[in-house]
Amino acid sequence: MLIGIDFDNTLVTYDEVFREAALARALIDADFAGTKQEIRDRIRVLPDGELAWQQLQGYVYGRGIAGAGMFEGADGFLRRARAEGLPVVVVSHKTEYGHYDPDRVNLRESAREWMRENGFFAESGYGIPAENVFFEGSRAEKLERIASLRCTHFIDDLEEVLEDPDFPPDISRILFSQNKPIGTAPYAICASWQQIEEVVFERA
Repeated sequence: MLIGIDFDNTLVTYDEVFREAALARALIDADFAGTKQEIRDRIRVLPDGELAWQQLQGYVYGRGIAGAGMFEGADGFLRRARAEGLPVVVVSHKTEYGHYDPDRVNLRESAREWMRENGFFAESGYGIPAENVFFEGSRAEKLERIASLRCTHFIDDLEEVLEDPDFPPDISRILFSQNKPIGTAPYAICASWQQIEEVVFERA
């Protein structure tokens, strides 16, 4: 087995970072409470909202990533994978620099630093080799990487990735989504990392 996992919004949750950054830029009101997607939808209807959203993303995925956290249950999943000797690779579509980011922060290095700070590479943490992390410049390159690594499972938060015609057909697909009803797709849909753990290790 080789378990492949997406990075942004699959392992890492940015909801609170997006809220704080949007509030600091007066893009949302102080009483607004919503997910990243709800914040995006609110900002996009503003004058020049698409530009404001792109600039906000550039900050959050770069300098702001230090304030991001892991989804509840992801820690337990990674520790169990290590305990049972199941290798993990992280494969993500992530450009090197954000759009409209005047500081030109390297998003890939920011993500790797976040992983280091959160014990991904440490023997005392999850023990994932640093060379098992791949950031690709496009979705097509991401799919090519997943296929070349010969993953047996892949976990992603985006339906369009798992349903892409070029997604390798022999890989067990798992969608991490709290919004899509279970049983509405030809792959597993899990609303939590605890459910993902049950799906992966039940079939291991």
